[in-house]
Amino acid sequence: MAITKTNHSLPLAKHQSSTSSYPVLVVEDTDSLRAMLREALEAQGHTVLEAHNEPTALQQLERARPVVVITELKLPTGDGFGVLRAAKELDPELQVVVITASGSIQDAVTAMREGAMDFLAKPLDPDHLLVLVERAIAQRRMLTENILLKEELAERRGAPRIIGEDPKLRQVVQQLHRAAGTDATVLLEGESGAGKELFARAVHALGTRADGPFVAINCAAIPETLLESELFGYEKGAFTGATARKPGRFELAHRGTLFLDEIGDLPLTLQAKILRAIEEKRFDRVGGTQSLHVDVRVVAATNRNLKQRVAERQFREDLYFRLSVFPIQIPALRERADDVVILARQFVDRFCRDLNKKPLSISPSALAELRNYSWPGNVRELQNCIERAVILCDGDTIQPQHLNLSFRQGAPPAAPSPWEQIDLSGTLADALRRVTIEVERRKIEQALRDAAGNKQRAADLLQIGHRVLLQKLKDHGIADG
Repeated sequence: MAITKTNHSLPLAKHQSSTSSYPVLVVEDTDSLRAMLREALEAQGHTVLEAHNEPTALQQLERARPVVVITELKLPTGDGFGVLRAAKELDPELQVVVITASGSIQDAVTAMREGAMDFLAKPLDPDHLLVLVERAIAQRRMLTENILLKEELAERRGAPRIIGEDPKLRQVVQQLHRAAGTDATVLLEGESGAGKELFARAVHALGTRADGPFVAINCAAIPETLLESELFGYEKGAFTGATARKPGRFELAHRGTLFLDEIGDLPLTLQAKILRAIEEKRFDRVGGTQSLHVDVRVVAATNRNLKQRVAERQFREDLYFRLSVFPIQIPALRERADDVVILARQFVDRFCRDLNKKPLSISPSALAELRNYSWPGNVRELQNCIERAVILCDGDTIQPQHLNLSFRQGAPPAAPSPWEQIDLSGTLADALRRVTIEVERRKIEQALRDAAGNKQRAADLLQIGHRVLLQKLKDHGIADG
């Protein structure tokens, strides 16, 4: 992910000169009323989108990203609550007005509880509805201006700029701003190379701790035997070679932000200590006897599925819930293909400056290859690809051969090694125990399948006693039947 000044930096909101830049979605199954609402809104200069049921409304939400939704509660397919929930899931700031001819007080209460701006009964007062629409647009303008002001202030402090125009990235940036205004723990989830550290730095720079330190540690890059002392520090004489007291990352991040990268690889033995440090803001140095207090905001990141790790008992459930107070999913580069060209041009400009080369352009055929490539390594891979292309290019224009993507695209993906899926953390005994448990569970499940669920037959296949099998089924949590 690039860190640079650019016209394509998010947020993309600009000061609007007219309401026409803000689409309004009208979801109404009565054609005459929908036409009346369209005419009234268009007369005020609004762009109007239409839908007659929930599925059509969801398509419009995804495609056009309206700023206001007006939806009938009772629809021929689906209902207004479904539209409301989808709108709020897409954009928590999206304003929704629910209308109905037959709604109850309970319907109104439910709609308001789920985030509706207002609940109106038919027949509608067009003037009142137009006032609500103008109020919603004014709120969106205010949100946009606040984001722009925060971005400007953060840029002056040296905050990273997030480059891209894709709606998915725009939504992530909105979430980032909301998280930055709090002290909540943030969990950034996304593939390797998607730019999670960039987002972590942005959360820090946009928040109230921007003047404090930003301290990062990669939990997967440090051996387990050293990770505890790196996180919490150690006292003099705590172990051989500890000739002086050393502060850990938690101490160094006091009154700032601690970024725990690749938190999914954190050994189980340390997870309880991390949980205590986050919840109580207290910890002990290795070899220490006195608890230390720190004021730290934690941002964590992972490319692993933490819910799956919890299910596999490789990650503490209480720590997962404590980390995911404010989860943010970073989209992969292939999910925002239009941003590839924007990023590529930014990288070309940057590397030309760094390498003292004259400015280069990218040929149409090279741009096509950039768009068509899947970028499994995400923004990091794109950055490396462009740096290599700038170095190789001797002319004025980067060509496909400089990118060397056809070779990468044509090469069959390497089959993942089963050994890479094995958790080798901890001691040799720990690793052997985990492998043995997993092999035993899989073998028992296979025997049950081969025996069509007959436990006695499965026990015979495994050459163990029936009671032993029943106990193992209980130990592994394998359901009966």
